[in-house]
Amino acid sequence: MTHPADPIVSTSWLANHLGQPDLKVIDAPFYMPGDPRTPQGEYGAAHIPGAALFDLEAIADHATGLPHMLAAPEVFAAAVGAMGIGAGDRLVVYDHIGLLSAARVWWNFRVMGHDQVFVLDGGLPRWIAEGRPTEQGAPAPVPPAAFVANVRPALVRTIDQVKQALDRGGQVLDARSSGRFRGIEPEPRPGLPSGHMPGSSNLPHSEIVLDGRLLAAADLAAKFEVAGVDPALPIIATCGSGVSAAILALALARLGHWDTPVYDGSWTEWASQPDAAIVRDGNSTHD
Repeated sequence: MTHPADPIVSTSWLANHLGQPDLKVIDAPFYMPGDPRTPQGEYGAAHIPGAALFDLEAIADHATGLPHMLAAPEVFAAAVGAMGIGAGDRLVVYDHIGLLSAARVWWNFRVMGHDQVFVLDGGLPRWIAEGRPTEQGAPAPVPPAAFVANVRPALVRTIDQVKQALDRGGQVLDARSSGRFRGIEPEPRPGLPSGHMPGSSNLPHSEIVLDGRLLAAADLAAKFEVAGVDPALPIIATCGSGVSAAILALALARLGHWDTPVYDGSWTEWASQPDAAIVRDGNSTHD
């Protein structure tokens, strides 16, 4: 399989290619629990001309009780096909933060077998700051397209697979903040304890993103080294609910390691288990 040289495209590149028939732009707003903003509202307020709206909570598996879990392949294919996205299209994904949920949507498409997907450097904030055009309003009707999902199980990890990896001394890297990882700051989801999986490491996603842009490869490599993980060896990315973990996978792709799996349920699933093994600031407990 031939991968692109980089998973990121610049705003100038997108501006120069916007409107090409095989290029589809995806707007992927996402907000944490309790945030009054909604994807539909933020998309309606401003989006890149012609962009389709991808709602992570809507295009998801709603049977699990966990937030924005991967949708079944047929559900995903039908949803993105209805957005006018076909199997042969090149995709550019952005979000309204700079770099957060765009990485999760990038990963979703890669899980579904679509490699021609990229993340916009700096997202909508950078696009707007550069004076580039935006549109307002709800998504315009588009002709449906045929999207075929060919799932890559190797890019996804379940809780049992994560436990097995930790038992073998494997690398599990958590993208949450240091305070949440250490168990000294609360989780944003009510009733969910903070802390981390025994044997996991921490690299907050905020440390590899600057002003909404992913760090350069050399700087990323240094961050992974400080976190005590080796990008050349298998890594499972995790976070609070599987969103910012995809930023770690995106960063590893920039370093040439394209197939980093994400633990889809992440901390929300792990810490919800009755017998969850949790480390808090050096103390191991079972909740």
